[in-house]
Amino acid sequence: MKAHEMFAYLHVGGAANAIEFHTKVFGATETLRLTDPGGRIQHAELDFGGTTLILADEFPEYGIRGPLTLGGASATIHLLVDDADAVVRRAAEAGAEVESEPQDQFYGERSGERDPGQR
Repeated sequence: MKAHEMFAYLHVGGAANAIEFHTKVFGATETLRLTDPGGRIQHAELDFGGTTLILADEFPEYGIRGPLTLGGASATIHLLVDDADAVVRRAAEAGAEVESEPQDQFYGERSGERDPGQR
């Protein structure tokens, strides 16, 4: 089998808040949102300048739960940006708690992190 594309597909508690955060902080564009009759987001797509991130709310009745419900994440996303300092600053302004301020790393990148306990 040859794969043509692969997408990160995240299930989170509060997908609408996550979408707002990603558009505000990273400049992502929401390209699609499908909701169920109760208002939960079943599928939303965000465009990060040619890279797609897919988000959805939790659906515990199908065994689909987010990292906060499960007590931690099993994956992380490594997003390369032109200005890590500006992105971390926007994240903090949007309500993220910064775990580590951007700094030059031994592997040649400049990076910072938000508190992993946040959505």
